[in-house]
Amino acid sequence: MGMTITQKILARHAGRDSVAEGENVWVDVDVLMTNDVIAPQMIGVFESQAGSDAPVWDADKVVLIPDHYIFTADQHAHRNIETMRDFAKRKGIRHFYDADFLPEGFQGYTPCYESPLETDYMGVCHLTLPQKGHTRPGELLLGTDSHTCTHGAFGEFSSGIGSTDGAFVLATGKLWLKVPASMLFTFSGEMPPYLMAKDLILHAIGEIGADGATYRAMEFAGEAISGLNMDERMTICNMAIEAGGKNGIIAADEVTERFVRQRSDKPFETVFSDSKADYVSAMEFDVSAMEPTLACPHSPGIRATERQVEDVEIDRSYIGSCTGGKTTDFIAAARVLRGREVRAETFIVPATTEIDAELDRLTIGGRTLRQIFVEAGCKVGPASCAACLGGPEDTFGRANEPLTVVSTTNRNFPGRMGHAEARIYLASPLTAAASAVTGHITDPREMIDFDRTIGAA
Repeated sequence: MGMTITQKILARHAGRDSVAEGENVWVDVDVLMTNDVIAPQMIGVFESQAGSDAPVWDADKVVLIPDHYIFTADQHAHRNIETMRDFAKRKGIRHFYDADFLPEGFQGYTPCYESPLETDYMGVCHLTLPQKGHTRPGELLLGTDSHTCTHGAFGEFSSGIGSTDGAFVLATGKLWLKVPASMLFTFSGEMPPYLMAKDLILHAIGEIGADGATYRAMEFAGEAISGLNMDERMTICNMAIEAGGKNGIIAADEVTERFVRQRSDKPFETVFSDSKADYVSAMEFDVSAMEPTLACPHSPGIRATERQVEDVEIDRSYIGSCTGGKTTDFIAAARVLRGREVRAETFIVPATTEIDAELDRLTIGGRTLRQIFVEAGCKVGPASCAACLGGPEDTFGRANEPLTVVSTTNRNFPGRMGHAEARIYLASPLTAAASAVTGHITDPREMIDFDRTIGAA
């Protein structure tokens, strides 16, 4: 039997010709990422074991990204960022995307879009990494965040680890990993205009369940996948962990290579699965027969179509996060919201400052995306994770009441957006926007505006 992409990458990083499912191997790590939620714990473990004066294994391969609890007056959140800042300075880590605009006693933030913040701050780690050129085919990237699996979209092995494993990598550049079995998910057919990557991955997770890929590699293939841009491919791989996956992965192609070469000058080698690779399972889906899909409270594995839950009234629509706060996501939402007003309170949260700038640059029908959102009655927030993980009480978009929310985020566990009794339905940006307009869960098929092309302001 041949090897899968995942096996080939792990073999290469273990210095071996081949590896097999279930083997434990030492691998060399290309990139280690951490954010403000886990960095202080990881740094604490590292210094307690290696010593406060110990160097990191390679300061150029460590990426520190504050993103989760940024725009808040919470002093504990500020302390976490200061811990990262101090560590980056002492260890010579240059890839630190600092939120250095936070003043002492921060009491709020009003974005000034005409004069962008003079800072290295980017926003959500899972979009910052590719935008700043840290993701490359064939590499091995680990991060202290479960959604690090996002970067499998670039044809690399990428997975989330805990603070202790992160500290070990920080000191040695290596980690002991078990080779996961691979599952193949093939999406055939031409994507209908009313479907997005979020529909595809929710459909797949609903098929196998929230534990159906536990410690397995989820490999995505087929003409529908190869037809997706990098934003959409990241959505697919981002949610592999919601089925228990160790990693999600998509073979790199010209779309991947074009994106990467525009942002990184480092060499890389693409890896492909062998034609006779051994998969523990293989499933095929015809996207032309699929409907817009949601995940119902309180699990990404509880699948439904819009028509099955269309009577559910919502209090809020939330369009943002690493899963649903990318440029493609906002273009989709704007196609629905242009010329309409929302009935449900609606939050727009770009994942990064680069995406935030796109809201002012891209136009539909002569209106920028930001203008479309504001005129529709949406609230536009600063680039960050915002309410996705809940966050402190003053977090933008946080559900401080038991609301019913349609969200483009990746998790709908109890308390995920703030309140333990909030009912969160996961959906695509098209569905979230359509539901915002009607005030209840709505199939977007009758509301998509394709009459206007995307332009630049």
